[in-house]
Amino acid sequence: MSKSEFLTLLRKALNRLPQIDVEERLTFYSEMIDDRIEDGLTEEAAVAELGSVDNIVSQIMSEIPLLTLVKENIKPKRTLRAWEIILLVLGSPIWLSLLSAIFMVMICVYAVIWSIVVTLWAILLSVAALLLSGILLCVLSIIQGNVSLTFALIGASLACCGITIFVFLGCKQVTKAVLILTKKIFIRIKSCFIKKEAVK
Repeated sequence: MSKSEFLTLLRKALNRLPQIDVEERLTFYSEMIDDRIEDGLTEEAAVAELGSVDNIVSQIMSEIPLLTLVKENIKPKRTLRAWEIILLVLGSPIWLSLLSAIFMVMICVYAVIWSIVVTLWAILLSVAALLLSGILLCVLSIIQGNVSLTFALIGASLACCGITIFVFLGCKQVTKAVLILTKKIFIRIKSCFIKKEAVK
C-alpha cells in the first residue's frame, strides 16, 4: 500500500474525530513513513511496518477522550424541522425513560463487577489480619510456655500465609481483568461513534 492510500484510508476511518485531531494524526503518520523511507525502506515497506489501519485507529481511539468524541458527534448536521421537534417532545416520556433505564442497568452491572473485586480485596485483608493475629498469639503462647498451643498456632499461621498469597494472586488477576474489560468497553463505545459515520 502506498503512503497516499494509507493516509486516505486513515482519514476515512477517523472522519468522526475533530478535524484538528485528524490532521494532527495524519501529519504524525506521514512523518513516520517519511522517516522510515529516509532510513532506506521502500514506501510500501514503510507503510507495512506501521501495521493495519484498524489497529492504528483502535490505538488512536483509546487515546482520544470520550467527551471529545461526544461533543464532535452531537453537533447537528442540519436544523430539525418543526414536526421532528414535536415528535421528539411527544415521544420523550418513552425514549427518555428507556434510555435512562438502559443506562442505569449498565451502571448497576458495572458496579456489581467492581463490588466483586472489592469483596475479594476485603477477604484478602481479613485473611492477612488472621495471619498477623496468629503470629502474635504464637509469640504469646511461646512466652507462656504452652508448647501444644504454639504448634497449633504455627500450623494455623502457615495455612493463613498460604491462603493470603493465593488470594492476593487471585485479587491481582481479577482486578487486572476488570481494568482491561473497562478499557475495552470504553474503546468499543468510542468506536461506535466512528463506525456510524463510516457507514453513511
